[in-house]
Amino acid sequence: MISILLATYNWPQALKLCLESLATQTDRHFEIIIADDGSTDSTKQVIEQFKASSSIAINHLWQEDLGFRKTIILNQAIAAAHGDYLVFLDGDCIVQPDFVARHRQLAQKGYLVTGSRVLLNEKLTQVLLTWSHWDFKRFSTSLLGERFSGGINKYWPLKMKFSNGPWRDYKKFVWRRIKGCNMACWKADAEAINGFDETMTGWGHEDADFVFRLQRHQIIRKSGSWATEVLHLFHKIHDQSNAAENARRVREKILAKAM
Repeated sequence: MISILLATYNWPQALKLCLESLATQTDRHFEIIIADDGSTDSTKQVIEQFKASSSIAINHLWQEDLGFRKTIILNQAIAAAHGDYLVFLDGDCIVQPDFVARHRQLAQKGYLVTGSRVLLNEKLTQVLLTWSHWDFKRFSTSLLGERFSGGINKYWPLKMKFSNGPWRDYKKFVWRRIKGCNMACWKADAEAINGFDETMTGWGHEDADFVFRLQRHQIIRKSGSWATEVLHLFHKIHDQSNAAENARRVREKILAKAM
């Protein structure tokens, strides 16, 4: 079974769309573990309403809001997952109906997958947040127009999907295109490297650190582009005051391996 580890923090309107998009999956053999980094009760209400209307197994993990501590709550989610394969997703992302199915197709022992995203601009994001419920067919009717107007930054990856193959494999660690909002690995591999580095707090690069340590553990990185794209809702830039320090620490680990 697949466990979707869904990270969220105080954006219930976006989380509602994300959960509704998961409810439309063609592949239904998955559970949802919500990794909540200290949201208020409005997020809990969205989750409870979703539970009442959906047959999907869902577990809401919450920790006190003491600043950006995503690594800690994600490690709790890894421990709580019943699935042997983990798909990491953020609550500000909407998924296509074949999202779980595509990740399952790419799942392979000895590999991790880093997916990609389609960025939505502020105008389109605000429109979607007014919808009473998520409707992918409705969204898809205006894709080309949204691409020309800047509503989305990619068009063809939403229309064309490619299967698995060695062309997806990375030969070495590269920082590019690592997105914690869309990646996947085997639970046993995540546990073997002790999950995320909980000493990395504040926004930034905890995902790159996680991927680097998996690759150092002889796990091959595979691209999930042109298969698993998520729709990333527009939001203001997070507090990035810790990003430089987190990046320095990842580079330090990379340099230590090279020596």
